[in-house]
Amino acid sequence: MKANVHGHKETRTRTGITVLLTSLSAMVAETSTFPIDLTKTRLQLHGESQPLSSSMRRPTKSFRVAAGIVRDQGVSGLYKGLSSAIIRHLFYTPIRIVGYENLRNLVSADGSLSLSSKALVGGISGAIAQFVASPADLVKVRMQADGRLINKGLQPRYKGPFDAFNKIVAMEGLGGLWKGVLPNVQRAFLVNMGELACYDHAKRFVINNQIFDDNIYTHILASIMSGLSATMLSCPADVVKTRMMNQAASKEGNVMYKSSYDCLVKTVKIEGLTALWKGFFPTWARLGPWQFFFWMLLPVSCSRGNNLNTSIGQKMFCFDGLLPIPLAVNGDRLCFLCMLWPVQVCKY
Repeated sequence: MKANVHGHKETRTRTGITVLLTSLSAMVAETSTFPIDLTKTRLQLHGESQPLSSSMRRPTKSFRVAAGIVRDQGVSGLYKGLSSAIIRHLFYTPIRIVGYENLRNLVSADGSLSLSSKALVGGISGAIAQFVASPADLVKVRMQADGRLINKGLQPRYKGPFDAFNKIVAMEGLGGLWKGVLPNVQRAFLVNMGELACYDHAKRFVINNQIFDDNIYTHILASIMSGLSATMLSCPADVVKTRMMNQAASKEGNVMYKSSYDCLVKTVKIEGLTALWKGFFPTWARLGPWQFFFWMLLPVSCSRGNNLNTSIGQKMFCFDGLLPIPLAVNGDRLCFLCMLWPVQVCKY
């Protein structure tokens, strides 16, 4: 009985530490790639509801958008909305990562699932996480879009994330925080189908076929592959999500889009089908490095006296202090997680 209680307590402790370190890893990954995300959002809003013949619909490139932000707002302008993005990842990433592993282990005890099953499990965990984190995502999108007002010499709508939360609730009600939640959840489902499942599957494929060992090259290749698949699947839903979230009701209660379907139809009808893939390359350019930073920084769970191991990043990196350092091949290195129990020194 005591052993059972002790086991449950240790599991809860390990899960809590995993959630904490997952959040920290996500914050570093988000901060590192945020300028690309901001550029992507501006591209998705570029020429919104402007006909193909309009001068406002002139094609623009990612570099031009980023350069314009730096020119008008300085380098700090590339991080507009970062605080709300970090708040989002305090909820979104731990829920989707821990949820994915728990759901996968629930379906299969040894974690061996087909790619389609992994995709479904990844999609479900991502959808749940995004529903919870949707208010922070809404604030992030609006703060990112506010830079366009600054370029026109106008005052931004919000002074910061908490000011945004207060104003949205005051003007649009509590439900306003979940505006655009349907396309947002759809996007999260598709992203995690391509991201978690493809990363997991690609990594195992590369290792099992002895293309690379479990090293940095494997994680780079898996990140590129999963980033591409996630972008291809989710870009249309991402465009709709961004536009739905950015629109705020006027004083008369008028909005540009009545629903996500209305947004989809109007976007295709006015701007053409290719408008649904606006921001494709910055989205891909962000997802690959984001995953690389995240999985390289994420320390893996450690069981008592066993090798470091997690179902996605097996025997990857150990935190020595707070720095991700590969476990020594010719010697032992004390695992940061082990020091919290403490347990035996982990071995590669």
